[in-house]
Amino acid sequence: MNYFRKILRYVIPYKKYAYLNIFFNVLYALFSTLSFLALIPVLQVIFSDQREVGQEPVYESITKLTTYIQDSLNYHLVKYINEYGDFKVLLFMIGLIVTIFLLKNLSNYLAMYYSTFLRNGVLRDLRNDLYSKVIQFPLAFYSEKRKGDTISRLSGDVDEVKNSVLSVLEMIVREPLTILFSLATMLFISPKLTLFVFLFLPISGFLISKVGKSLKRGSLKVQQEQGVFLSILEETMGGLRIIKAFHAENLFQKKFEDSNQRFYRHSNKVMNRQNLASPLSELLGIITIGILLIYGGYLVFVDRTLDASFFLGYIMLAYNILTPAKAIAKASYSVKRADGSAQRILELLEAENTITDIENPIQKEGFDGLISIKNISFKYEDQYVLKDFSLEIPKGKTVALVGQSGSGKSTIANLLTRFYDVNQGTIEIDGVDIKNISKQSLRGLMGIVSQDSILFNDTVANNLKLGKPLATDEELKEAAEISNSYEFIKDLPEGFETNIGDSGNKLSGGQKQRLSIARAVLKNPPIMILDEATSALDTESERLVQDALEKMMRNRTSIVIAHRLSTIQNADNIVVLSKGKIVEQGKHQELLEKKGVYYSLVEMQSLA
Repeated sequence: MNYFRKILRYVIPYKKYAYLNIFFNVLYALFSTLSFLALIPVLQVIFSDQREVGQEPVYESITKLTTYIQDSLNYHLVKYINEYGDFKVLLFMIGLIVTIFLLKNLSNYLAMYYSTFLRNGVLRDLRNDLYSKVIQFPLAFYSEKRKGDTISRLSGDVDEVKNSVLSVLEMIVREPLTILFSLATMLFISPKLTLFVFLFLPISGFLISKVGKSLKRGSLKVQQEQGVFLSILEETMGGLRIIKAFHAENLFQKKFEDSNQRFYRHSNKVMNRQNLASPLSELLGIITIGILLIYGGYLVFVDRTLDASFFLGYIMLAYNILTPAKAIAKASYSVKRADGSAQRILELLEAENTITDIENPIQKEGFDGLISIKNISFKYEDQYVLKDFSLEIPKGKTVALVGQSGSGKSTIANLLTRFYDVNQGTIEIDGVDIKNISKQSLRGLMGIVSQDSILFNDTVANNLKLGKPLATDEELKEAAEISNSYEFIKDLPEGFETNIGDSGNKLSGGQKQRLSIARAVLKNPPIMILDEATSALDTESERLVQDALEKMMRNRTSIVIAHRLSTIQNADNIVVLSKGKIVEQGKHQELLEKKGVYYSLVEMQSLA
């Protein structure tokens, strides 16, 4: 229950609804008991053949209170029957019972009404906080986690917790109070009979808790497996082209079916144990009632110490305990399951974000002079990608990073933007360590065009406006023209308002990349990072975009990562990397004349 208790802090903003739910649950428990208690006089009217008004009973002592109330009820009933007749008294009593049942069900509705705001409020806040964590975590977090598992936590686990919030309110308020009020009334009617109930309740509770012990563990397996098959589904939808190209449909079908089978097996175990709660508690309750009927019959027919109508009312009250007892058993199982889900949610909520702003970070508005990379070292896991690396990038210059795959080119771009933090050394902009600059203002200085054109299932305009939400139509058109994407945008069915589909799949690879470039152009940042920005373009598109990029980079500081010679041959400084270290740097012609690593790369057509 430790994990679930932590989640309950989300109830605090909705405590008004919780209090109202508790208030109406108390009324429900009270009217539930009164509804059965009111049946006793009705039974006496129907079954009693006594019609003579005797002497009015006199209260003697607390020990004879039950006898006094029974005698008083008999006296007044006979008196009213003689005065108004059997049928009128019966109608009045039935009207009273209907009124009590009406109040009971109205209280139940209002309790559920307020719990709706409570549960859905908790659900909304939990999902908002989880999404906030998901979007703030560094990229490194998702290299270790399955995406589908994260999705499962935001959907299935949160729903499990939401449903259990109501179960807890019922378990600690309505159902226990219904049992308490019923037991108090039963104790008043017959202390001897109630003794049996008190003896049996602990035994019943012990047996039910025994069944529920493994529920949390089983629920954890169910939610984890849901994360696995959601991951397979997400990977399948993202890589459907490759799956079909390699005829791997059967392979992925088997992976999904195996995971789904494990989910099926774990779910069956959990649900069957949970389903045992209701019949087990009812069986135990019926055994109790059977014992009560035997002993109560003895008190009515042999001992003559209990009136028959009171005994029937007592049995109804005893049966009234069964429903809340079943609900408590079911709710306790539900909370045990929710504890497993709460554990998975808290793992995400309490996971440490390693890339955070310092207290009162610098809000840097512009870029004035120099980017300095000073003796940095970085490793993704155990192997260093960069070791004691240094580089200076002056304002307005274009620096190209070249080298074979794994040489550390893209890593430098990731470190400049603080997608990752360096293990050693510093990266400074105008002499200020980027760790002291707020992430928002740091990334506001940079425009990024990556190798993978990452677009969203939205309109062209909204995709472009990511970097500048308030951009005008004229600015959109200008950015599109610079990136040579306006030609195809104006031919789309609704122009800039055309939806481009999931990941922009309604467009060609070249069109997607040109939109990515237009997005960076619209943002108009002082520093531009081009991570193999023209790699997805065909020859014609590349020629169009290359001209636009060159014009765009004239007034900006640019870091260009590329394999194609055309992208970098006009750079002010070409930095050749190998295994995380600089092996050569200079202008294109200078490096060719050296006939070193750069020359070899060009010869091997790595840059051709």
